[in-house]
Amino acid sequence: MKYVWMSLIAILLVLAGVFYYRYYFVFGEGVKSGVLNYAVKKGNIFKTYEGKLIQQGFGANPRTGNLTSYEFEFSVEDEAIFKQLEINNGKTFDLHYKEYHGVLPWRGNTTYIVDRVVNMK
Repeated sequence: MKYVWMSLIAILLVLAGVFYYRYYFVFGEGVKSGVLNYAVKKGNIFKTYEGKLIQQGFGANPRTGNLTSYEFEFSVEDEAIFKQLEINNGKTFDLHYKEYHGVLPWRGNTTYIVDRVVNMK
């Protein structure tokens, strides 16, 4: 019986570690710059803050040969940051973000979570 409990605790610890790694471990972080295309609050059950930056520069699309813009889709947890983005739509932003391995429905629709505005022009 003792080994059953120890095995169960070990399995629960491994599952908790995998859950933490997948949804709360910060895989990467950095700053993206570009013009804010939109900032919206949306969702069926969990209302989340979403946005998109259009980054400067163009690249060739290998499938069509046409030039395409770079887009950065992100989510925002903090309502104050969202309000700042919403009010200043169309301006150029430098946004600091954290990247996670997985998406939580109450955190946003993307793995990129913007946690602060570094600069706005």
